[in-house]
Amino acid sequence: MKKAVTIAVLFLITGSLFAQKVKSSSEKMINSKEHYTFQLSDKVTRQKVIFKNRYGITLSGDLYLPKNIGNKKLAALAISGPFGAVKQQSSGLYANQMAERGFAVIAFDPSYTGESGGKPRNIASSDINTEDFSAAIDFLGLHKNVDRNKIGIIGICGFGGFALNAVAVDKRVKAVATTSMYDIPRVNANGYNDKVTVEERTKTLETLGLQRWKDAENGKPKYGAQPNPDKLTGKEPQFVKEYFDYYKTPRGFHSLSINSNGAWANTSAIGLTNMQILAHLKEISPRPMLLIAGENAHSRYMSEDIYKLAAEPKELMIIPNAVHVDLYDKIDVIPFDKLVTFFNDNLK
Repeated sequence: MKKAVTIAVLFLITGSLFAQKVKSSSEKMINSKEHYTFQLSDKVTRQKVIFKNRYGITLSGDLYLPKNIGNKKLAALAISGPFGAVKQQSSGLYANQMAERGFAVIAFDPSYTGESGGKPRNIASSDINTEDFSAAIDFLGLHKNVDRNKIGIIGICGFGGFALNAVAVDKRVKAVATTSMYDIPRVNANGYNDKVTVEERTKTLETLGLQRWKDAENGKPKYGAQPNPDKLTGKEPQFVKEYFDYYKTPRGFHSLSINSNGAWANTSAIGLTNMQILAHLKEISPRPMLLIAGENAHSRYMSEDIYKLAAEPKELMIIPNAVHVDLYDKIDVIPFDKLVTFFNDNLK
């Protein structure tokens, strides 16, 4: 039973290999790309911006700045995540909060998702999603209100893993923090808690290999089931119910979010499985790392594992009683004061 649940949960991340895409009823909710799941601070300005990564993909971001800064140069942050989310959700909320506290912040949609470019749509890549962070650093370093020697990164959920991977190789970044961190390639390859066997992974990859021929014949990829269903049966694992409560209700729903209203291309799982990240995790040092996770989060073990593997300076902060999605949008739970102190101390 545990093995079946593990495999089923793995497919929630990349889309089921076997299910047909479910038609969403979420158009009954707010369906505008201009919809944000949080209110813009009256102390902050938000401006739509675009920039390109080194693959030539145009990325869409929102730049948040404190009001009335004139020509002042600020410490800056690049933020993205969760995996399958858009900048009108958690990353924008974080950017809004950190800009209110004096930072220049860009929240952006990764390649192939949201308002960013790249075709076919809803593709994930260990390499390209890591590169997206460095492209955001390119943008920040050229902005008139940014001190390019004071740039950090916040990665949320699945983009926590990609954030750490980017910082390991991008020495321009001076500090990194993650919240509810996921290592998406690890989970794709091994399942939750590393329960997937080599035989199970081999079977999945055989199925995906056959799907590649079908995609090549059809000239387009096949998409799986929605990561989060429109309705719950009540038999789902608790964390699936928690995802539903964020992505499929007015609390966090957005029409452009894959987790709210779409599905991943099935064959994205091939690259994620084969191209593992964080091989050079220790090389983030001597730059500081802050890992934040909920006490009751199903993903907590991933932050704890990264903490054990990383070199100093590093810090693990466990939020009492919090679950994974609490760190998406609950302002009274997310430790923004800690984030401000961390970056103020280390972006010097």
